[in-house]
This record gives sequence, structure tokens and C-alpha cells, in this order.
Amino acid sequence: MKMPITNPLRVDLRQERVISPQCLVIFGASGDLTHRKLVPALFELYKQRRLPSEFALLGCARRPWSDEEFRTKMSAALAEKIKENPIEWEEFSSNLFYEPVDLQCPDHVVRLGKRLDEIDRLKATHGNRTFYLSVSPKFYGSGCKSLASAGLLNDPKRSRIVIEKPFGRDYTSAQALNQLVQGCCQENQVYRIDHYLGKETVQNILVLRFANTIFEPIWNRNYISSVQITSSETVGVEDRAGYYESSGALRDMVQNHMTQMLALTAMEPPGHFDPEAIRNEKAKVLQAAHLADEIEPWNCCVRGQYAKGGSINNPLNGYRDEPGVDPTSTTETYVATKLFINNWRWQGVPFFIRTGKRLAKRLSEIVLTFREAPVHLFDSAGGTPTSNQLILRIQPDEGAEFRFEVKSPGSGMRSRPVEMEFSYDESFGEPSDEGYVRLLADAMLGDPTLFTRSDEVEAAWRLYTPLLELIEDVPWQLPIYPYESRTWGPAEADALLAKNSLLWRRP
Repeated sequence: MKMPITNPLRVDLRQERVISPQCLVIFGASGDLTHRKLVPALFELYKQRRLPSEFALLGCARRPWSDEEFRTKMSAALAEKIKENPIEWEEFSSNLFYEPVDLQCPDHVVRLGKRLDEIDRLKATHGNRTFYLSVSPKFYGSGCKSLASAGLLNDPKRSRIVIEKPFGRDYTSAQALNQLVQGCCQENQVYRIDHYLGKETVQNILVLRFANTIFEPIWNRNYISSVQITSSETVGVEDRAGYYESSGALRDMVQNHMTQMLALTAMEPPGHFDPEAIRNEKAKVLQAAHLADEIEPWNCCVRGQYAKGGSINNPLNGYRDEPGVDPTSTTETYVATKLFINNWRWQGVPFFIRTGKRLAKRLSEIVLTFREAPVHLFDSAGGTPTSNQLILRIQPDEGAEFRFEVKSPGSGMRSRPVEMEFSYDESFGEPSDEGYVRLLADAMLGDPTLFTRSDEVEAAWRLYTPLLELIEDVPWQLPIYPYESRTWGPAEADALLAKNSLLWRRP
């Protein structure tokens, strides 16, 4: 039984802010992220009439393309979207330009500055520039230094820089990169992007908590017994073996995406809706968080690696059989860990985080389980009443549901669980925007609310430092457990929750 929450007014409810005249410069424009995510997101902004008429996109990479070649490449990448909107694409693509640039070559960056001046005059962008580093992480520091040396980051009001994850590999490297970047420009010019924060349902955590008086009074240790945060994928490593072998699930997902969801779920109410007020509260939560067992951290973390699975008709490789993967690899494709937050609101409440590849279902969700009623007055169809749960669905079916007990039909007094559900698609008549749409708009607007500040990054790395040190120094204390592809991970992860008499939610 599902009780939908719907909005009878199916209209476009967006209230959008106006982006100033702008030139967005993407380094790594020949790469996968640009044609798969960034240009489609910008085209979506254009179709929604959210880009200014004085807009230009300048792609930069080492390949010697011309403006026209770049437009042709992007047209081919967006062929399906263009079929539906050929006129809009023709208009939008006239704003696309290209400049061959190697960020390690000072002469190239000086030439880039001259090209930007030309585009400023041509498109009337008034010198407002957003530089997007869609390049290998090893070039983040040197890229910032090159831009600063060429004077392209001198104006904090008209220039900013967007940096993709991962920001560092551990606490020490993140600190060093922060110092280097902050030596090139001011902190308020730096936008460390995490596309999860662009999802409507991630942002909805704040609205759900702080705009509804029914939730905030019970959003604490007195009423909530545990929190589960899950991000699971059905796909394997695919063509990312080179990157994944050096990162693993802990660096790739837990330290950034998962920890940002933790911070939004657990943060205190900000004094007002201001970017720095929100980021202050997120930083405080991460600074108060710690592994459940800091003395013996192997007791609060499980690592796994997917093995062969699938069916006779659709066999699936194990991770070690994937192209580019070391046949003896001990890189984790699955992580489950238990955390606590040492503050007044959450003292003693376990937070469980898990993520993995080649799992049974693709989903991202946050599950808040409430404490049981002190006395069970009624029989339940399932034996004992189910604990109330609030489930925030981040993807793919963005929305939320609340599980609670009601009387089962009949003459007796038996209870059964039901779900009251909210869906973005059903309530607003349209699916929510992809995360990069919101984040690119915010970066060009100069709104840092959904971007990660330097102290947040360092606090997140510090939180997982004991696990990273174990993996590097004494890996046998944090072993890799195999799990069959398209299952929910290794059995050892179930045992992690069993210590608290809990089970993972399996939708």
C-alpha cells in the first residue's frame, strides 16, 4: 500500500537567478566528462533560457582542433539530444569556441589570455570567467599556478576556478593542494565540485529538515536509532580501471559523495540560509565525526571486491578479470563502515555507510530508522512491528517515503507497515535536473553553497585516515572479501550491522 504525496499544480515552479555575462573555460575539453556531462548540462541551461545572451564556452585541450572541429565533436556526442532540439543546438553551438592549450606550457596560457580578450569583445562577456579543471588530478596544482602566473585569476570578483574530485589522495596531500591553490587565488574563488550535491534530493534534505516542524524535533538521538547511507551501482569498473586501481571505493566514493550526504543529514540548523553559514555547519559535523573504533579501525570497516556472477546468458567478469586490472589486485570495489558523531544531537547513534560496484540494484538513499515504540501493544503481520523509517531517495527515483504502522483490515487489532511516498517526477510533472546543470549554474553565479570548502575537504580526509593507513601499511588487517556480482556485497558487511541487531535495507 502506497499513499502518494502529489502536487495538483503541474507547472514549472523554478525560480531561477540570472547569470551574469560569462565565459566558461573548460580544460580537458576533449575528455569524457566534457561531452558526456558538461556540454549537455550547459545545453540544458540554454534550453531553459537560464544562460545569458552574452555567453561563451571555450574548450581547451592539447589536441589541435579548430572552433568548427570542436562544435562538430560536440554535435556528434549530443546527437540524440540535438534531434529533439535542432534549432536550439544551432543557436547554442554558435557560442562554442576552442583553443589548443597545454596548461604546463606558459606560452599557451598567455595565448589563452589573448583569446579570452577576443571572446570578451566578441560576446560582450565583460571579463567574467569561470575556469573548469576537467583534467587529471595531478594537474590541479600546476594548472592553478599557470592561470595565476598569466594573471587570469587576479580579479576575485570576475574570475573563479572549478576543481573536480578527487581533491587530494589523503589528508596530507589535500592540505598541500589547498595551500597551493590558495596561494594562487582567494578561497572564495575556488569551487570544489561534487556532482552529488547538485541532485535535487540531496538539497531537499535541508528543506525537509528545516522547513517542516514535524521533522526537526525528532531529528536526533532521542528518536533516531541508526542511519544508513547507501550508494550502489550495478555496473563494474568499465573503462576506469587505470583510475580505479589507484583509488578504490574508499577514495572514489566514501570520502566525498557519501561523506557530503552524511554532513547534510547530520548538520545543525544554520542561523540563516547563507553559503558560509551552511558550510560552517557541515564542517563542524565532519570535525565531530569519527570511526566507531579508532583504536582498532579494522573492526568498523569491511572491504570487498566483486567476483564473477551473472547468468549463463549474461556472465559477468570479476574485478580482477577486467581489462587493465592487476590479476592480484587488492583494490576494494565495496566499502561498508560505521561512524559516530560526537555532539549533543547524535551522541551514540551509529551511522553506517556503504558503497559498491556490481551490486544488486542501482540506488543512492539515506535511511533514518526511528526507535521502536516502548511497548508493543499490537500483533504485527510480520511478527513484530516494523520500526518507522524515513527514506530519502537520491537516485534513481528521486523522492522520499515514510514507513509506519497502520491497522490491518479485519476484526483483530493487527498492524502492518505502509508507505507514504513523495516523487519529484509525479509531484512536479517533470524529472529534476541532472546534478551538473545546477552546479554549473551556481559556479557561474558565484554561489558556493553546494561546493566543498577547504576545511570540509581536510576534515573528510582526516576522518578516513586510519583506514587509508591500514590499507597502505598493514593491508592484512583490513582484508578484501569477495562477493558475487549482482548481490548486495560480502556477508561480512551484514555482520557489521548484526553487532547492533540491525540489517541493511535491501529495496
